[in-house]
Amino acid sequence: MTPHRLAAPVAGYKAVARLYNALMTGLVLTLVTRKGTEDARRFVFAHFRRQHLEKFLPGLRKLGLDKLPHAVACAQYHYFSNALGGVKTEYMPQSDRKAWVRYPPPRWIWAGTAICGIPCEVNEAMLHGWHGHNGVSLGNPRLGFVCTGQTVEGDPGLEGYYLEYDRDLAPEERVRFATDEHAPRFVPAKAPMLDMATWPEERRIKVERSYAMEYVRSMLPTMVALFGADEAGALVGRAARLIGLQFHEGTAELLGMDSTDADGFAACLAALAVAQGEDVALRRENDVPTVVQQGWRLMDGIALPEPALFRAWNALWEGALAAHNRDLRLVTEREGGTIVWRIES
Repeated sequence: MTPHRLAAPVAGYKAVARLYNALMTGLVLTLVTRKGTEDARRFVFAHFRRQHLEKFLPGLRKLGLDKLPHAVACAQYHYFSNALGGVKTEYMPQSDRKAWVRYPPPRWIWAGTAICGIPCEVNEAMLHGWHGHNGVSLGNPRLGFVCTGQTVEGDPGLEGYYLEYDRDLAPEERVRFATDEHAPRFVPAKAPMLDMATWPEERRIKVERSYAMEYVRSMLPTMVALFGADEAGALVGRAARLIGLQFHEGTAELLGMDSTDADGFAACLAALAVAQGEDVALRRENDVPTVVQQGWRLMDGIALPEPALFRAWNALWEGALAAHNRDLRLVTEREGGTIVWRIES
């Protein structure tokens, strides 16, 4: 049978974003329950610091914010980058040296009931990992972040402001907490806007997908650095399988696929891979539905100990197939840069 190539529909971008958002949240909850609050905190800090070092300064330039006053630039960066990633965000400037950013509920990263399982220290690690390092990356030792509310503590949003002080800050002062202060009201009509001509809907949905994919790209090497390849693989693999089980039905609905046979799952898997930007072919080999992927663009440029981390990521699709049809099994082979999935009975 001649292989047929698949186009990436907008629904595929949405499905990938949903799955990988859930995987990030599920991994943090896995760490909280299996390793404890301190290890979950260490992971969240390291994960967001890694993302900050890779993305913050290039992102400022790409969004055209690098010439603004630092406090304003930082708050606008979070406002625009998170909004493009599908995260509900507000921005309220007060001066060139003080600008607020607020993430109202529902929180994207702690979606649904997951927020009930996130300790305050774990949520704060995100602020220390990213927000508190902005001044360092900008070469401005006077810039810090003041957090005035956290949704995980029952506040009506995660909020705070970037502030340029009159003096240099010590490392422990770069993030502080002031629960007696509250963000001003967000006025959408006064908020800066993206040029919608350069950010049409499909591009924004694709960015939302890429935003979630970057979480996975940072997640895997960060886990290895903290826990070693074997333990990292076991922890990520457990979370991935559970997310595959729990989210497959919704993912298939997004893709418009309601078949529970082997061909239906192969089509679903291929559509998700294409939506991630992979080079994929859908075939039948010896009457077995087969998905063939050339390379693994998701992790291009990321040094990973193989095969533990690949197996951990692949557990997402094993869990999805178990939910799709428990009488089927996913046979995965890797040879060189080629990945082959066979859906067998």
